[in-house]
Amino acid sequence: MSEEIKVEGFKSSDILAALADVFAGYSDEEKKAQIKRTNGIFEMRVKNDAGTEAVWTIDLKKTGSVYKGPAKPKPDVTIILSDDTFAALAAGKLDGQKAFMTGKLKTKGNMMLATKLDGVLKVRCSSLSH
Repeated sequence: MSEEIKVEGFKSSDILAALADVFAGYSDEEKKAQIKRTNGIFEMRVKNDAGTEAVWTIDLKKTGSVYKGPAKPKPDVTIILSDDTFAALAAGKLDGQKAFMTGKLKTKGNMMLATKLDGVLKVRCSSLSH
C-alpha cells in the first residue's frame, strides 16, 4: 500500500507512506477516534528542490487514509509547502503556525483545520517509537 504513495525525489513521500502504514494498522476504533479528532481532508501540494510538485491527500474525515493525488471529494484545506518544510514539520523541528507566519506554508480553504496538521504528523512519530 505505502509503495503506491512514494514519489522519487521527495522526502515527503517517505513520511506520508509511513503515515499511511500507521493508518492501515489502526483498528476501526482507533481510526474512528482519529477521524473524530481531526475531521478534515488535507490536500498536500509539495514542491521539491527541482521545482517539481507532487500531491497527496490525508483523509481524516471519511476513510482515515493517505493516498497520492488530489483529494476526492474536494479537500477542506489545501496546504502548499516545500519538501524541506514538510520534512521539518514531520520531524517536529518546525511547527505549522511558525511555517505559516514565515510564508513557508500556504493554505487554501479552512485555515483552522491546517492547525491540526502538526497533530496528524505526530501520529506517525508516536507509533514509530512503540
